[in-house]
Amino acid sequence: MIQSAVIGSIAPLSIPSPPQEWQIPLSLPIGQWFSWIPIVDPSTVLNVHTYALCITIGIVLGVLLTNARMVKRGGEPWVVIDIVIWAVLFGIVGSRVYHVLTHPSDYFFEGADPWAPFRIWEGGIAIYGGLIGGAIGAWIGCKTTGVRFWTFADAMAPGMLIGQAFGRLGNWFNHELFGLPTDLPWGLEIDETNPAFPIGLAPGTLFHPTFLYEFLWLMLGAGVLIMLDRRFRLQWGKLWAIYMIWAGAGRILWESIRLDPSEIYFGLRVNVWAAIFVALGGVVLFLVQSRRHPGAEPSVYVAGREWIPQSAVDSEEFYQDADDDDDEVAEHTPAATVPR
Repeated sequence: MIQSAVIGSIAPLSIPSPPQEWQIPLSLPIGQWFSWIPIVDPSTVLNVHTYALCITIGIVLGVLLTNARMVKRGGEPWVVIDIVIWAVLFGIVGSRVYHVLTHPSDYFFEGADPWAPFRIWEGGIAIYGGLIGGAIGAWIGCKTTGVRFWTFADAMAPGMLIGQAFGRLGNWFNHELFGLPTDLPWGLEIDETNPAFPIGLAPGTLFHPTFLYEFLWLMLGAGVLIMLDRRFRLQWGKLWAIYMIWAGAGRILWESIRLDPSEIYFGLRVNVWAAIFVALGGVVLFLVQSRRHPGAEPSVYVAGREWIPQSAVDSEEFYQDADDDDDEVAEHTPAATVPR
């Protein structure tokens, strides 16, 4: 039963929502900059959203951590960039497609704008669609670079959690995806003029800050995964499996107390079902890979696609030149005579 947590004044420890102006901290007059191009409207303005900046920061931090982990395992420095480009592009498409398909009433109704599903800048992406699309993109990137897919997935797992965590901060700036009403002192303040503010609740009602819960859960998970990897050397996709279990388990809980509209199937929100499948998929993946691959991975790369560090190439050339010089000296040196 949902109980309204009506308060006369804002609790001392409550979390304020950022000012609306913070949602778009920067507007770039690209129309004026490129007015010399005939097809460009001089009034065109590019708004930089804080939500997008949060996601970008998360991606950058995730890439930096993934690169460090890949290099430590013997991979070429920054080879992850060649894979991440594919993963991000496919992930964006997948996240948007998943959101549209799981919120059909928002996009498919009589008189609906047929172009609305394509306007991703208006909001509406989903992590599970991003995982599906990102996995496809990462697989393509691994094929082009010769990196083992599961090696990359294991290296990326902690960084993936960090990236998701910063994405949740974007929800805070957008005043969205908050939880049920609460009387806890750290409740989230939501202005009653917000379109997502539930009808019938009094002004001053506090809500569960689900963005903060998930941010802390994901950051904690990144630390746990790094610790487990150092202790047990988890490879062959086993660390990625633990990522799926951790992220899925947390999402089941936080998604269950959110107030934003969602399709309901058998009494559960669609994303709760998705989180259940992700967590169970992680359990299955861990068990299968543990049985199939009890030993260590032979290399970061598939056979025949190994990366040879430049230092090793230079060293080989040096010794090859030295051997050639020794042979040349031996050819022009008179044979030593043994005294009788």
